[in-house]
Amino acid sequence: MTYCVGVLLESGLIMASDSRTNAGVDHVATFPKMTTFSKTGERVIAMLTAGNLAISQAVVSLLQKQIDEQIEPNLYTVSSMIDAAHVVGNALRTIHAEDAEHLRKHAADFNRSILLGGQIAGERPRLFNIYSAGNFIEAVAETPYFQIGETKYGKPILDRIISSNSNLNEVTKCILISFDSTIRSNLSVGLPIDLLQYQTDSFDASNKRRIADDNTYFRQLRKYWAEGLKRVFSELPDPS
Repeated sequence: MTYCVGVLLESGLIMASDSRTNAGVDHVATFPKMTTFSKTGERVIAMLTAGNLAISQAVVSLLQKQIDEQIEPNLYTVSSMIDAAHVVGNALRTIHAEDAEHLRKHAADFNRSILLGGQIAGERPRLFNIYSAGNFIEAVAETPYFQIGETKYGKPILDRIISSNSNLNEVTKCILISFDSTIRSNLSVGLPIDLLQYQTDSFDASNKRRIADDNTYFRQLRKYWAEGLKRVFSELPDPS
């Protein structure tokens, strides 16, 4: 299982993913679930994946092959983010055509969800939720964020705090608390967290961080949030 969040704001985009792909008493595996495609000054595209890891790697490999071999269209040549979403959706369909029947014979589903966010010069930042079938929906001001994977534990804080006019740092803080809530309640989601904070019209993907357990700010945030919840709870009136 995994947990990924993408938030579309007036001021930019924030994309975040955990990195745990398997969990159990004697086995924990870590793989990155965020892939970025960027050309400084022209485009920044970030992709988060949840579901079958082999399918994710196959899709990323196909997208990179299209770029390397200059197969049109690809993520470096499309002129809009909706075209980029179509490229990713078609890549999913290609992998489905190759692997879905083999997976079915082994009682495994073709399970893959993708968040695709970014900005291409000439348009505003955009965010898409792409399904296993390759179709997708786009985030709007009324629904500025998408989650994939283990979504239920981190959703309440997002619903209470995030709006399309929130600022980047405020939403970053909210997302990290959302991850903390999920990690505390589900063993299959774990650190480190990959987080990209993108500012509108910067066309720069360098503000990307990997947040591990020894990250001072994240540890401080977890501590203050837990203590604050306990304090507010203790101040609530008792039932009559």
